[in-house]
Amino acid sequence: MDLAHKVAFLRQPETYPATVERVEAIETHMSWVFIAGGDVYKLKKPVRYSYLDFRTLDARHQDCLEEVRLNRRLADGVYLGTLPVTARSDGGVSIDGGGRIVDWVVHMRRLPRERMLDRRIQSGELDADELRPVAERLADFYRQLSPVEINPEEYRHRFADDIDENRRELMDPEFGLPAMQVKVLCDAHDQFRQQNASELDRRVADERIIEGHGDLRPQHVCLTEPPVVIDCLEFNRGFRILDAVDELAYLAVECERLGADWAGTQLLTTYSGITGDQPEPALVDFYASFRATLRAKIAIWHNRDDDVNNPDKWVQRARQYLALAEHHAKRF
Repeated sequence: MDLAHKVAFLRQPETYPATVERVEAIETHMSWVFIAGGDVYKLKKPVRYSYLDFRTLDARHQDCLEEVRLNRRLADGVYLGTLPVTARSDGGVSIDGGGRIVDWVVHMRRLPRERMLDRRIQSGELDADELRPVAERLADFYRQLSPVEINPEEYRHRFADDIDENRRELMDPEFGLPAMQVKVLCDAHDQFRQQNASELDRRVADERIIEGHGDLRPQHVCLTEPPVVIDCLEFNRGFRILDAVDELAYLAVECERLGADWAGTQLLTTYSGITGDQPEPALVDFYASFRATLRAKIAIWHNRDDDVNNPDKWVQRARQYLALAEHHAKRF
């Protein structure tokens, strides 16, 4: 049974165990998400990229299990489990039926969209009191994680590889981005990496490298009580191995892009108060600049999709990230 057939039936309200009036279907690069009443179901696409391979049923099932396991760390009560997609005798599919298993979905509780951090920032209503519980939750999360064993040289080399790829991709003439700006940024990142090798090594020695969330963006943070963080990057552990401060700088720069340039200070101050970790300001700015450059690359990659709808949107988004990267690079 192919993906289109499954999606067609998963769009229909009668497919689901609970009674729902309508189903909202959202397509991403790697999955289909179906919002049915108070429940959300995520179906993995049978795709293959350099960093994942979901072409087999077993691979998709294992990734569903891993997604639930990892996300329960910061969103317990939201990730309810995995459910089979089963074939029906009439050729359709059901969720958790009695027929042959043709796929798997991650089952989640629906969160209020108006309480997502990106929405709160864009509305202009977010304040420090509202963000504080998120900062505390994340700081407690990092404090309780066991450090990851990694060689200091390997940690530094990871940046070198990413900097080289950022330079190569963002300077590709097909994207039309300012080549000199990209060159100056990547040169600055490479120079910091080399001149501050001892500082990066110290982060490893101080056991600050952890297995974090991996994709800590405002649209993945919900300001409920307590706050929850969803959509952990589950498919590649290497992407989750990073400095806790690096991950917070990533969230901070995303908040900054949306208009909350004050959020980073609160996130880092709260983190330092709870963990006792006092990172050098230059290191925080390096991480923020590096992450913004990575986000510029990911944004512009959308324009390689055959069915991209609005290429100008992604050019402007990449330019926004490059401007943020430049702002932070001037501070280290």
